[in-house]
Formats: sequence, C-alpha cells, structure tokens
Amino acid sequence: MKVIGAGFGRTGTRSLQAALEILGYGPCYHMSTVIAEPYRVRQWLEVGEGRSRDWDTLFAGFQSAVDWPAAAYWRELAEHYPDAKVILTVRDPARWYDSVSETIFRSAMEERRLPLRRRVTRWLVARRAPDFALYPRMARATVMDRVFDDRIDDRAHVLSVFERHVAEVKAAIPADRLLVFEAGDGWEPLCAFLGTPVPEGPFPQVNERAAFRGKRPRRLLRLIVRGR
Repeated sequence: MKVIGAGFGRTGTRSLQAALEILGYGPCYHMSTVIAEPYRVRQWLEVGEGRSRDWDTLFAGFQSAVDWPAAAYWRELAEHYPDAKVILTVRDPARWYDSVSETIFRSAMEERRLPLRRRVTRWLVARRAPDFALYPRMARATVMDRVFDDRIDDRAHVLSVFERHVAEVKAAIPADRLLVFEAGDGWEPLCAFLGTPVPEGPFPQVNERAAFRGKRPRRLLRLIVRGR
C-alpha cells in the first residue's frame, strides 16, 4: 500500500481514485470495489464486527485505497503501512453534507423502512447473492455506527464529526506524510506530493451524485439474475 485516502466519502474520492490510477498507483481500492465484488462485503463485515484486521489480505493487489470503508480505519492503516502517504480529501462541510445526505445516508435510512417491493427484492438478493445481502449490515458496522454513532439524521452531529475528523487527521499524520486535497486543486499539488510528473490532460472530475440512486436497481437486478 503506497497511498491511504483518509477523506470521507463524497469528498472527491472517486476523482482521486481515477487520478491515482492514472499516476500509476492503481488499482485503487474504493467502495465501488466492494460493490463490484460482493465477497468483499463479508470481509469488511468481519472487520467492522471485530473478527478480523487482516489488512494485507484485504488489500492484496492494491497500491492505494480511498473512500469508505477504508477511510474509517485510516489510523490503523497508517500504522500498518508506515511508508504509505496519506491524502485527506476535503470540501466545504455544508456542501459535503448536502451531497452525502442525498446519496449514501439516504440509502442507509431507507433500509430502515423498506416498502414491500424493496423487501421482496432484498429477499431475492439474499437468496442469489448472500454476500451482497450483508451490505447494509456492513455499512452500519464500518461507517454509520463506527464513524457517525448511528446519528446520520442529525445534521449538527454529522458536521461536527466531519470537522473533527479533518482536525484529527491533520494532528495525527506528520506534515511531510500528509496532503490535504480538494479535487479542484488539480494535478500539481498531488503530483508534487507523490513525486510524479504532471500528466497531460485535465484532472479527472468524477461526480456520480446524479447517477447514484439510478445505479442501485440495475445493480440489484444483476445480482438476482447472475447470483453474484
């Protein structure tokens, strides 16, 4: 592991993932990796519920990791991989809250009161893709409970967690090992931090907010049909 992303989801982590892979630090682990390969859901559930911390197995084949669930364990990962550099992605707290509350948090809260059609879908997913069926439980154990104390509907609390997290990372990681980064900063600070040449072409700007909810039905249907 060469780069650890300590930034919360919805702070430009998808763009950073793409940038790191362009710079040769791929493959880069992201929550999308977990969703694409459902057996990883069970691995993170083992971590979240305290039964395993086998980081080398979990990140085998990856040179970097950003986004949740890895970012929820930034302290442990920074200690386990002492030579890895740490990138803390940040953005305006209010805008971050609007984004995360309309995507990740909204999906998590909907899991608490599923309508009949969604309950049937979940039952089919559990039959056909039992690992992925554990995703809500894994997300609670690694992010919603661990990071936010299961208070994702409390705006003031969530914002205080976000701001405290930024301060804690800055305080814990030596300045020469840490880059505080916004996606809008572009290639120059990232490349200077990593000691790599600036590539041709614009910095990747990957914003999936608009497509976030539309992807879920297709993903669940694929799991039911393929049994993955």
